[in-house]
Amino acid sequence: MKATIWHNPKCGTSRKTLAILENLSEVELTVVEYLEDPPTTEKLAQLYRDAGITPAQGLRMRGTDAAERGLPDAGDAAILEAMAADPILIERPLVETDKGARLCRPQDVVLEIL
Repeated sequence: MKATIWHNPKCGTSRKTLAILENLSEVELTVVEYLEDPPTTEKLAQLYRDAGITPAQGLRMRGTDAAERGLPDAGDAAILEAMAADPILIERPLVETDKGARLCRPQDVVLEIL
């Protein structure tokens, strides 16, 4: 099974999710450090759609200026554009497999798509 994780190595939950994926021999893993290689607005929209959440639910509030920018009350397009331009606004980690996508908070959520 193929899996892609949008990963932040400084995030403990992201590191724990990555460890789960790395310990499964049947997983062919792609790691994307999204702060350096952010997903497009289209990719983010697809990930959130596949995860069954809205862009606002995927918005990182802690440690960001999202509230000051009015993003929690913004529309999907504005949130996605802000995330693509400033990827620190993306809550992590996001994982995608053939079975779907999940925002893996807590990290055990990844097991739903393996």
